[in-house]
Amino acid sequence: MRKLSLFIATSLDGYIAKPNDDLGFLKLVEKEGEDYGYSEFTATIDTIILGRKTYDWVLREIDTSHYDNGERNVYVITKTKRPDVGKTKFYNGSPTELVQQLKSENGKNIFCDGGAEIVNELLESDLIDEFIISIVPVLVGDGIRLFKDGRPEQQLNLVKAKTFDTGLTQLHYKRKRK
Repeated sequence: MRKLSLFIATSLDGYIAKPNDDLGFLKLVEKEGEDYGYSEFTATIDTIILGRKTYDWVLREIDTSHYDNGERNVYVITKTKRPDVGKTKFYNGSPTELVQQLKSENGKNIFCDGGAEIVNELLESDLIDEFIISIVPVLVGDGIRLFKDGRPEQQLNLVKAKTFDTGLTQLHYKRKRK
């Protein structure tokens, strides 16, 4: 069965973005030649789901090929209908239903790259199997929290913790299944 992995960065105080969707604090840990395991991780997936705000930021700041390399299916969760672009589909339905459908199909694993609304809906539906969370050494003080209050408790097993010379710490957890 395919698993859904969250691979995301957050500030030490738990924010994935500052106000106005500002992800500039991620630049604090940029280092030439260091991708923090991203290439190794993305070799295990063939599908990406993410929110429209995250997608638009990556489009603006990086490039569409960051997600759509011609080999992966990309689902951008959005409320606004848009035409598909390459292997990128703009999905207007429920993220929970999409993930349940994707998990029932054959393929490699699925990567959730945010945003917080999607992450928290998937947590409420108990669909995230693995968490790879990179903690950027900064307290941003305000913004968009990775984990919102009011979701069910979920226990995790630590797979690995890794530190980098930029100060970033990466925590890798898998869900404890009953």
